[in-house]
Amino acid sequence: MRATELTRVIKEIGRGKNTARDLNREDARALFAAMLAGEIPDLQLGAVLMALRIKGESLEELAGFLEACEASYPRLTVPPGTVPLVIPAYNGARQLPNLTPLLAHLVARAGVPVLVQGVTTDAGRVTTYEVLVAMGSGAAITCDEAQSQLRERGLAFVSLEVLAPPLARLLALRRAMGVRSSGHTLAKMLQPFNTPAVRLVSVTHPEYVVRMREFFTRYAANALLLRGAEGEAVAHPRREPAIDWLNGASVETWNAGAAENPPLPESRDAAVTAAWIKGALAGEYPIPAAITHQVACCVKAAQRVSQQTAQIL
Repeated sequence: MRATELTRVIKEIGRGKNTARDLNREDARALFAAMLAGEIPDLQLGAVLMALRIKGESLEELAGFLEACEASYPRLTVPPGTVPLVIPAYNGARQLPNLTPLLAHLVARAGVPVLVQGVTTDAGRVTTYEVLVAMGSGAAITCDEAQSQLRERGLAFVSLEVLAPPLARLLALRRAMGVRSSGHTLAKMLQPFNTPAVRLVSVTHPEYVVRMREFFTRYAANALLLRGAEGEAVAHPRREPAIDWLNGASVETWNAGAAENPPLPESRDAAVTAAWIKGALAGEYPIPAAITHQVACCVKAAQRVSQQTAQIL
């Protein structure tokens, strides 16, 4: 992106929350591609990130940004005839035990390959990666290794640094800036496969449910949307989960029964949580109904995509 174009873009998006202008999809794609390629000087990069933070991204901008992200890293493959589930793991647990690994293992056990992608550490939180390590499963150190794990056991964890290094470098700027950026939203929306897959999309605030519904019915498809547990993409074990199926054209809401108060691990400690999950997988502890419902939704969504793909072929 030329300096004159960059200056124009900053003028459009940097006028404050009420007077800033949204970029069209092509300009948004070009801007984010330049950001990922390291072509924007630090001063202007900081200005762009803060302007977007204040203004908020439009859906058209998100679509352009996501196109740039998906074009910036190699795609993964899965065994022929399978539709994988992509679980983003970027928030971790502050109060509740992190049960994302339980969800991932249950879905994989049901025959749907599961790729968990995210961060390995987060200060003050217990990450999905840390629980998986305590269960005896480490991260894939290359994308080839992640593909091998998907073939062999139907489940893999890959860090964003391995999966999409350009986007990981952008997220790392949070330490210097002190706030999250558009990259954090996009990391949770990645679909890294070269064939159809189901994305699990979690939001924290109710207003983002509306935005993501609109995005995945206008610009993308095959997403399961929910308000997760502390931002993680796993159903809150003590709430009644409502999960939206977004197929690129319409919305279906898949509800479960009434909320319950199931027994959970005694603490959020990674080792304690890992031991409890192993016990739950072995039938020693009851699996929360909310997570059982989410597993059924994931399997159903994968079957829907598989049927749609077969009809097209």
